[in-house]
Amino acid sequence: MHPECRAIVLSAAGKIFCAGIDLNDMSSMGAEIGEQDDIARRCKVLDNKIRTYQESISSLEKCHKPVIGAIHSACVGGAVDLITAADIRYCSKDAWFQVKEVDIGMAADVGTLQRLPRVVGSASLARELAFTARKMQAAEAVQCGFVTRVFDDKESLLSGAIEVAADIASKSPVAVQGTKLNMVYSADRTIQEGLDHIRFRNMAMLQSEDFMEAVMAQATKTGPPKFSKL
Repeated sequence: MHPECRAIVLSAAGKIFCAGIDLNDMSSMGAEIGEQDDIARRCKVLDNKIRTYQESISSLEKCHKPVIGAIHSACVGGAVDLITAADIRYCSKDAWFQVKEVDIGMAADVGTLQRLPRVVGSASLARELAFTARKMQAAEAVQCGFVTRVFDDKESLLSGAIEVAADIASKSPVAVQGTKLNMVYSADRTIQEGLDHIRFRNMAMLQSEDFMEAVMAQATKTGPPKFSKL
């Protein structure tokens, strides 16, 4: 990723955020599977396809830069997989979310089932949404912590998301990227493992010029510090 990029806003330009999986794409995949006579070969095709989708979604989480999801209107199926991998989620009042996969005869397989329970902090709610495919409106989404802010409309949503991204971008990229890396690392590990990880990282990172630049700016009140790209 471009080193001058320090934060990302993931939004959509159309009437909705995303309708989910492309059924035409599924049809072409079905044709590819159908070309294989043997079940092992068909499984291999599916394994490769699913892995590609999973890695695409996980790229948001693996990206060193913070990703802000800005969701308006419908966010369905694969789109829920996508935004659960984002670091921060905002939405507009008209937004709604739906784990749609059971309605098309499949279990979600690219991240929702793994990330949604952690995001909302409730296995019961996550399973309800996944088992029933019911819609979750913006008011419920913010109440359960799936999103952290709700804006009046798409325009104010995008403006607010960009404002937060700009604020993040003004911070030390060494600090911001190190923070994300450790939070992602610590999510499925013990507290001690997370502490060890950040200790080892900061043995080097606290020697960065960014640290001294930020400390001096805070101490002298001479204005915001300036950080080079990373």
